[in-house]
Amino acid sequence: MTLTPFETQLYKQLTPFFDEYGYDLLPEKKQYRLMTPTGFQNVLLSPAYYGAETILDVNFGCRHDQIEQIAQQFLNNLSGYRADANTLVLSIGRFRGQLYTRYTIGTDYQLADVCGQIQDFFLTTGFPFLNETVALPALDRLLNQFPDEPCRYVYNQTHRYYKGLIAACLNHNPRADALTDVYRHQLVQQTQNPHAQFHFERLVNFLHHYSAN
Repeated sequence: MTLTPFETQLYKQLTPFFDEYGYDLLPEKKQYRLMTPTGFQNVLLSPAYYGAETILDVNFGCRHDQIEQIAQQFLNNLSGYRADANTLVLSIGRFRGQLYTRYTIGTDYQLADVCGQIQDFFLTTGFPFLNETVALPALDRLLNQFPDEPCRYVYNQTHRYYKGLIAACLNHNPRADALTDVYRHQLVQQTQNPHAQFHFERLVNFLHHYSAN
């Protein structure tokens, strides 16, 4: 693939840092990725170009293979993207409780400054958070701690209902039945799509009979 000049400079500055922490650059996916015993952690870099300025959005998250292998059977994602689906994904701004935090870059100096900010965030906050998400109980907590509220660790709240319920069942959460009722109700409120409701009920039935190895 052909990189833009901005991406070339961005990766040149960030790759030594992420490489030090075991993250491989996957330029075709516009991300750095670290494989874990349960899936992967990743940092996604999304530039948008506006004349002389570039707006950079930075998201990060993780994939839990067992959760995704179940969830993708019931979600309508294209098959070619299922192996790359994140279980959690959010922006640096969303993690901090800010509606939007994107980086505006127009000069080499600004690029270096933004790269420094990104590195500082992951050193102090991002990497410790991601390391917690390797454990299934942490994912169960992050997805299901406040079931009546939107979850800030995912963008698609419909997918949250599926993945939160799967995490609860795999983690033997005693609240799994109550979560099922909450998410079923919210799914009905959020979408009048019988197709989505049908597949959610298929998932519930699947989980009732599922036994992890």
